[in-house]
Amino acid sequence: MTSVPVPPSVLVGVGGALGAVLRWGVGEAVRMERYPASTLVVNVLGTFALAALTFAGASEDAALLFGTGACGAFTTFSSFSVDVVGLVEDARFGAAAFHAVGNLAGAALAIALAWLLVP
Repeated sequence: MTSVPVPPSVLVGVGGALGAVLRWGVGEAVRMERYPASTLVVNVLGTFALAALTFAGASEDAALLFGTGACGAFTTFSSFSVDVVGLVEDARFGAAAFHAVGNLAGAALAIALAWLLVP
């Protein structure tokens, strides 16, 4: 029995649908009135997942499905940027700084953790 190759666009699209639904779910689960916590959570978790996938030596198909597709749709640089600007516009400078540093430092720590945990 021969397997039929899956086009890269299908892998990315299916992964993207999965990532988008997971992103929505985290947004529902981690809802805070005055702080965009869900953006921070998805960016750190998504960075960890992508780093783990990379360090594990994922195949090209797995990288397209889970890396480009799922992690790409799950994480959100644009929301992060808009969140920071919104916090600054609301004169919530401490929260804006925490959000900016938290996203960047959290991502760096997530990569370090993946590097330590993935053989």
